[in-house]
Amino acid sequence: MISPNLRKLELKEEGFVTSGYNNKGRILGSGVKSNGASFNVHNVILVEGLKHNLISISQLCYKGFKVVFEPNHCLIYDACGSIVLVGKRVNNIYLLNLHHASFSIHCLLTKEDDTWLWHIRLCHIHMHHLNRLNKKQLVERLPKLKFEKDKICKACQRGKKTKVSFKPKKCISTERPLELLHMDLFGPSRTMSLGGNYHALVFVDDFSRFTWTLFLAAKNETFYAFKKLAKVLENEKGSKIVSLRSDHGGEFQNEKFEHFCENHGIKHNFLVPRTPQ
Repeated sequence: MISPNLRKLELKEEGFVTSGYNNKGRILGSGVKSNGASFNVHNVILVEGLKHNLISISQLCYKGFKVVFEPNHCLIYDACGSIVLVGKRVNNIYLLNLHHASFSIHCLLTKEDDTWLWHIRLCHIHMHHLNRLNKKQLVERLPKLKFEKDKICKACQRGKKTKVSFKPKKCISTERPLELLHMDLFGPSRTMSLGGNYHALVFVDDFSRFTWTLFLAAKNETFYAFKKLAKVLENEKGSKIVSLRSDHGGEFQNEKFEHFCENHGIKHNFLVPRTPQ
């Protein structure tokens, strides 16, 4: 929060202020900041949740001040050319020297969220694993924090892009529903479904792009779920399933699936490894 002891403070909500990593703080009001001498900054906003006092260089220039940065210090001049503030450089950060004033303020100082700072320090490890490391005390001096993924890390997002997106399919290679069904299974997921399951079996019709999702308790239920759904779909559409397409997972490439496809005249095609499209 920007200095609670502002002069002429007017409390009113005027929106939000966005800081690093798109963190937003609610504006609670505005007032006047002074060092007790000739330095007065008007329209200083009071921001909820901001832990450090910040001064914007662009706002100072807009108010008529002039800021000059030197290798070891910075100088702030008023409109008349008089020096009103002197800042000292400490570890690549310029701190304003306001010890003689009735309050303390830091200039150009920002603070990263501790949870995301440790995420960056430990090579962008997932928040779930950070909680496990913290619980088992496997990392020395790791603070007792609750690591939550409340936003998207842009570096992680860019790092996972190993190839360009696949081109969209402009033509439909099938002529009717159930001519080709794509199926895949994922799980176990960290989040339980409403029915208490951790696996999901997904079917996509190549012609209509209609999708069916079946939640399973375990992978060994895949064949029985498919067998039940296949009978329902064939009765609804009044046609037979012609072919299936899946990966080489053990839940699809087994004797039960093989015998079922042979008995019902269904072609079972398998994808080439590493082809997510």
